[in-house]
Amino acid sequence: MRHFLTTKNWRLLLAILLFFSSNVFSQNEIIGNVNARKTFSLNGKWQYIVDPYETGFYDYRFKERNINDREAYWSTDIPTNKLDRKEHQYNDKYLLNVPGDWNSQDPKFLYYEGSVWYKKSFDYTKSNAGNKLYLYFGAVNYKADVYLNGIKLGTHKGGFTPFNFEIPDNALKSTNNYLVVKVDDKRYADEIPTLNTDWWNYGGITRDVKLVELPSAAAIRNYAIQLKPVVNTTEVEGWVKLDNAKAGEKISVEIPELKVKKEFTADAGSAKINFKLPTTFQRWSPENPKLYNVVVTTAADKVTDKIGFRTITVDGKKLLLNGKTVFLKGISIHAEVPQEIRRAYSSKDAAMLLGWAKELGCNMVRLAHYPHDEAMTRMADSLGLLVWSEIPVYWTIDFTSDAVLEKAKVQLNEMISRDQNRASVIIWSVGNETPVSEARTRFMSTLLKTARGLDPSRLVSAALEVDYQSEKNLRVIDDPLGEYVDVVAFNEYLGWYGGTPEACRTANWATKYNKPLFISETGAEALGGYHADAGTLWSEEFQEWYYQEQVAMLKRMPDNFTGISPWILADFRSPRRNNATYQEGWNNKGLIDQHGRKKKAFYVMKAYYDSIKN
Repeated sequence: MRHFLTTKNWRLLLAILLFFSSNVFSQNEIIGNVNARKTFSLNGKWQYIVDPYETGFYDYRFKERNINDREAYWSTDIPTNKLDRKEHQYNDKYLLNVPGDWNSQDPKFLYYEGSVWYKKSFDYTKSNAGNKLYLYFGAVNYKADVYLNGIKLGTHKGGFTPFNFEIPDNALKSTNNYLVVKVDDKRYADEIPTLNTDWWNYGGITRDVKLVELPSAAAIRNYAIQLKPVVNTTEVEGWVKLDNAKAGEKISVEIPELKVKKEFTADAGSAKINFKLPTTFQRWSPENPKLYNVVVTTAADKVTDKIGFRTITVDGKKLLLNGKTVFLKGISIHAEVPQEIRRAYSSKDAAMLLGWAKELGCNMVRLAHYPHDEAMTRMADSLGLLVWSEIPVYWTIDFTSDAVLEKAKVQLNEMISRDQNRASVIIWSVGNETPVSEARTRFMSTLLKTARGLDPSRLVSAALEVDYQSEKNLRVIDDPLGEYVDVVAFNEYLGWYGGTPEACRTANWATKYNKPLFISETGAEALGGYHADAGTLWSEEFQEWYYQEQVAMLKRMPDNFTGISPWILADFRSPRRNNATYQEGWNNKGLIDQHGRKKKAFYVMKAYYDSIKN
């Protein structure tokens, strides 16, 4: 008999086995809009154990410990008698704030990458004994193994997206529950992102942790409600997904302010929704970020959200918001608070970062290079800032690996599932500066198709890389991935990574694709407070000159030029940046410095944006 396991089949089988083996304890489908549910916060002080050898997970033969192993760190640390040897202990001498990264909380963690065990005790009684209870994490970087009272709830990989596990009834106690999370932020070649990045690898439980209580039947798992992506439409379409719904379960969608209430019937646990809004409804836009209360109800559950209604489409070379041409006055942002050298996570942090963007004159932000906290997208909704949201497929991902592709798809799905009702989000990005090859184009185009399938109401893109060293005056963006994106976006640093800023004077840009053209990055470093003449590298004056030349170049861009998001709003930490005088572990391309002070280049971009009227 002919052997059917060819090399290709072997690779596919291996990818399937790896995917399922890594998801033995996979998370449940994400609960949408957890803030509108009955929740109990587990934020606060958590005890911890630093475990660089992973002693709590592996025995001395480096085999994973049995779930009942009393020496495992997910087991109780309280001896049963005087002879019960315990070589681990959670103690209030060692506490970490949750949410928060560990790097910023103690100097010993500055460069630490490895495993830390978190432990939290809590009491909880369900409001209704028949309800289902879930443990929800806003994000944990990077791998989380979660145990409750010695029972493993699951494992999750991905440092910037939410996940949740159902808590079995036999795992919960009314008092003194013993929650343990093993957090591992080590970098690996076959993960997303991979080994090599240009940002700080902040480890820890970096976002909110909550218990979420849902009805046992007809609970609203998630929903998507938005305008149909057609110019001048008043038609709303989407879906509502229920848990354990009976056949014929009724779902209502109500917008009280518009006096709209529609009822739908669930089919196999979900319902497609489709209805029209009155012509008097206000479209969400940067000038008028109107949000409506939208209420989704079943016989057992009710969820309220604030949703804006707008369309984002492409017509040839034009980018259209609500059917009108829009120019994206953007800025790229890392999820960091530079003054405190930590990961951003709160509404207060979002208000600061997005407030700076508004002060710059932006109507758009690129949230790089990973999904930011939900507080950012919700605040962008209320402030009227358009959002580019991205998964960390960055630089040298293994584009030949089917298993890595599946990991990227999971993160893409988690990003979209959380923010699919945010009017501010107009572009899902599947990566940044990926080197051109057949394998890479196949990998990335698959992600673009996946994003479109998950959410056809928004645009898809990726930040492409260009040759900064080219001597040609006309620089054509012809990356084959341009065929698959809605907006051709590219990163250019002409005058920083190639030549000096006056090189912009003769440079012209174009793309072979009849699509909107967007500059997703440009920038130069300047140490905040360092002043010299414009010809001196690292000075604020050099960065100012760089932006002056860029702005002059932008004014003669082709007619499909649709906007820019310079790199970057604020200085951020990066272990790659090791000039002891001008960097010291910081990427100083920010328009705002490490201390929250605006550099001279900030005002160059502000003047440019103020001169543009949409």
